[in-house]
Formats: sequence, structure tokens, C-alpha cells
Amino acid sequence: MDDEVNTSSKHYVVPAVEQALRVLYCLADADAPFMSLLEICAEVGIHKSKAFSILETMLRFRMVRKGSDGKGYALGPGLALLSQKCLDHLSAPRLAAPILKELAKKTGSTAVLGLIDGKRVFIAANHEGEGDFGITMRIGHTLPLTYGAHGKAIAAFLSGEERKRLMEEKDLYFYGDPAKLDRVRLEAELATCRERGFAEDLGEVNKGLNVEAAPVLGPTGVPLGFVEIFGLFREEVAHQSGPLVAEAGRALSRELGAEV
Repeated sequence: MDDEVNTSSKHYVVPAVEQALRVLYCLADADAPFMSLLEICAEVGIHKSKAFSILETMLRFRMVRKGSDGKGYALGPGLALLSQKCLDHLSAPRLAAPILKELAKKTGSTAVLGLIDGKRVFIAANHEGEGDFGITMRIGHTLPLTYGAHGKAIAAFLSGEERKRLMEEKDLYFYGDPAKLDRVRLEAELATCRERGFAEDLGEVNKGLNVEAAPVLGPTGVPLGFVEIFGLFREEVAHQSGPLVAEAGRALSRELGAEV
């Protein structure tokens, strides 16, 4: 990282900002998914209290995130907001843009790309339909991994072992309130999703809001996120749009190197 620093402007360097950036580069270079506070201090060369203050500040802006057990740090989804305009052509948001635009046009609804971030997902790209009225979801917005249609689409295409681990989570939001979870019904819906390539939520999580979602797979066939549409359209329209969402998910997966 030192080679990347512009030495001609060292006179104007703000120490706190430099330390924060070094922490980010440290997390980016880490071999393990998460680094402990002590590991970061040793790598960056700053005091524990200073590193903790920096990390807690960046947590507030989602530049970093903590592990599901509350331990360790990794890069956070907030960085997607800052990097959106400089992502290269191999990035999922850039590749998804024309696919989302076409999907929104065909269905007259809002189309979004969500990416997995631990036990949550965040909206990485979106495109609104051309109707007079619509619903949008802002870039960077986060939701539980298992929430509604996108949760079903992701879970359906996990490996058996990964899906088993997911189902052992304390709170599962496939039907909104975790208390409404019906495991028999869910397993049937996941099997249907694997056959059709898309999952549905017809006003169950949010009354009146219908959602169709399909998984986005990476080169190894593992879900990276999802493509979905949502709106106030009728259920029959939702059913008709499902195959279009599935094809959009497959198209983006192929762009990202998956064999589908």
C-alpha cells in the first residue's frame, strides 16, 4: 500500500484520515474474512484505542462491518456507494444495469440487484419502471438475507449443507415475522423455485406489495445475490413476470461467469 501513496503531498496529510485509509487497505488485503482489533493494530501500527475509534466511526457509515458473532472486522457495504461510479466492467452493478433497465421496461416495475453481505443483503443497483407511479429502493439499503422472495431465491440455490446452516438461524424472515415461519411450506416453495428459477412473495411480507426474485450466481455456482422486481401490480401480472425475472437472473449470472 505504501507504494500507492502520493509522496509529493505528504505535507498535507491528515494523520487521522491516513490511519483510517490504512485500516481499510489492511482489511482489503486480509486473507481471513474478518480481522480482530489486535491484528489490525499490529498490521497498521496504531494504538488499540485509536484503531477502535476509527473502526467504530466507520461502522457508523457502514464502511466496515462486524462478524455475525460481533467479533472481527471486514469491509462493509457502504463502500459500494462510494465506488459505484468507478467499478469496472466486470462488476455486478455495472453488468446488471442494462439487464435491470430491460426488466423494468418489460414488467413496468422497479427492478433491483441485491448482493449478499454476511447475514444481510444490500441494494447495489436499481432501475425504475416508466409508469406514472412506482416504488423504489435506494442504493445501499440493507435487508435480512432471508427476507421474503429474495431470501427464498437465495436459499433455494445454496448447497444442501449451506441451506441447512441457514435454516438453523434463530430468526428467519421468509414470511416477514419469524413467528410465521412454516418450514414444510418453505421447503415446497424452495423446490418450486429451483424448478422455475424464481421465487414469489405476494403481499405477505408487505401487504399489497408483490415481489418476484431470482438468484444471481457467481463463477462457482454459489449465489452472490439476487435480481427482483416489486410493485403494486396484480397477482396474475406477478405470475407472468416471474419467468422474465428468472431469465434476468440467469443472464447476469452468465455475465459473471456462472454456467447456467
